[in-house]
Amino acid sequence: MTAEPPLAAEIAPAHRFDVHRLERRLRASIAGFGDDMFVQQFQGGASNPTFLLTTQTPNGPVRYVLRKQPPGPLLASAHQVDREYRIMAALKATDIPVPVMRHLCEDPEVIGTKFYVMDFLEGRVFRDARLPGLAPTERTAVYDELNVTLAKLHKVDYEAVGLGDFGRAGGYYERQLSRWTKQYRGAETDEIPAMERLIAALPARIPADDAVTIAHGDYRLENTLFHPTEPRLIAVLDWELATIGHPLADLAYNAFLWRSDNAAWGTLDGVDLKASGIPTEAEYVAAYCRRTGRTEISDWNFYMAFAIFRLASISQGVYRRVLSGTVASERDPANRAPHLAQTALSILES
Repeated sequence: MTAEPPLAAEIAPAHRFDVHRLERRLRASIAGFGDDMFVQQFQGGASNPTFLLTTQTPNGPVRYVLRKQPPGPLLASAHQVDREYRIMAALKATDIPVPVMRHLCEDPEVIGTKFYVMDFLEGRVFRDARLPGLAPTERTAVYDELNVTLAKLHKVDYEAVGLGDFGRAGGYYERQLSRWTKQYRGAETDEIPAMERLIAALPARIPADDAVTIAHGDYRLENTLFHPTEPRLIAVLDWELATIGHPLADLAYNAFLWRSDNAAWGTLDGVDLKASGIPTEAEYVAAYCRRTGRTEISDWNFYMAFAIFRLASISQGVYRRVLSGTVASERDPANRAPHLAQTALSILES
């Protein structure tokens, strides 16, 4: 299948919680919540565990989605579901498609961690970036939707929607390099020479461009939801890493798809782009520039290398959680950090 609804199954043992206590909390907090709540866990992903809640109402079943922090010790500044809730609630007043937010709970006594609940949306998640089974015109439309939505996000007046204090304006890459170096150190298992060279080299290569926008932080095809039958993007998901940052961080991370060789993350390896209807990296970047008023992007190698460095740090954190047994998914249990770091270093030094 080229796309599928998220798969939900029994809750993983490591992520179980008191369902009855949760139901009491939600019935008191969400109007018309319903009764006889049934909980399943969505499969895939390795960050914030996500669950499908189905309740019974006089008008039939109603479904919600719950996202929570994972159990166990957490890396500093990771898994901030409260920030994820806040930004989606703020964006509901814009033209960025997001689910309706219903409830944020910051009391760990309810299910053991912070969590939030939002409406469930019926749609398709494209897990294979090559989009097998779609016609070339549909593939073109899917990638155009991905591109135009990112451009729209970077045009949002973040202060006007109440996100003026969601992050610091300017100095994004300095802060990000510090953050992801610390995250990497906190999850380090073995020395990775390429990571050490990146940590030493990247700060000196930060471009002068200090643009400021909302930055999603994990913007890629698999983190969006498309209409059940149309090539139309209906929701941007997974805002855990969102902040006020640099727009080209999102663009480069998104464009890594054209250089990735990891099918689990997303890859276009082996695709005849012209015949498939999928744009080239250069075409995708040029379309974004037209939509945002940019004439060119200098230092593209830095932006791409940083995006991959950050992904390597994230991957190291995931691998550390795999070793500790707190990750439910085993889709890609190997440590991808060394390979990603070498890829980033090669791009930076090319």
